[in-house]
Amino acid sequence: MAAIGRFQKGDEIFYAKVVDGELFRLHGDVFGSPSFDKKPLSVKGIKTLIPVQPSKVIAVGLNYADHARESGKPLPKEPLFWLKAPTSLIPDGAKVEIPFPNHRTDFEAELAIVIGRRVRNVTPAAAARYIFGYTAAEDISDRTIQNSESQWARCKSFDTFTPLGPYVETKIDPHDLTIQLFQNGQLRQNSNTSQLIFNCYQIVSFVSTNMTLLPGDIILTGTPSGVGPIESGDRLEVRIQGLAPLVNTVK
Repeated sequence: MAAIGRFQKGDEIFYAKVVDGELFRLHGDVFGSPSFDKKPLSVKGIKTLIPVQPSKVIAVGLNYADHARESGKPLPKEPLFWLKAPTSLIPDGAKVEIPFPNHRTDFEAELAIVIGRRVRNVTPAAAARYIFGYTAAEDISDRTIQNSESQWARCKSFDTFTPLGPYVETKIDPHDLTIQLFQNGQLRQNSNTSQLIFNCYQIVSFVSTNMTLLPGDIILTGTPSGVGPIESGDRLEVRIQGLAPLVNTVK
């Protein structure tokens, strides 16, 4: 497999492999050993959905040293994570909705891990075999609420606050990827996953010692420096090397 997406045509929802813009329907378990049609589908009338349906969305914070510094926070000694509501997920092309226009609300570009197999208490060395792939994400954050509370679940779990996709790339090394965010065409965040304090395998290992991870679960790995406010009318684009870009607008 390579890039895998989840799509809808009429009332039918299905997975497909994406090759040079063409879709090849998937048959069987997407997390198992599926087969694919040899002929591409007609893309007319097909809608791109969030690429998986997770039982939970986990977010890791302060995982780039430069972002920790700009936030005025000390570097964590172990991964700092919390849960985001799965109802905050939206696909590529959907609109981010700001619930409180008088609050500061920020963008955060992130590499997302997609779990492929049930896992508990895995070591970093063995973590890769439980990862299905990687996709682009944003962790939209209401800073006004975040700065007034000691926990971060509410400020990051509003509906539409987790853009994800468009596809899951199943054949990529996550350890040295350029990660960028463009706001209305202007480069705002520009870093590399090699700068992660805790890499993807260490994150999966740590989270799995605290809870069981299931196929389709999402782990956001943290954002680099350069986070900033959004407003209605903005166009946000996350570009991660080797992945399809994630584009959303704000209202």
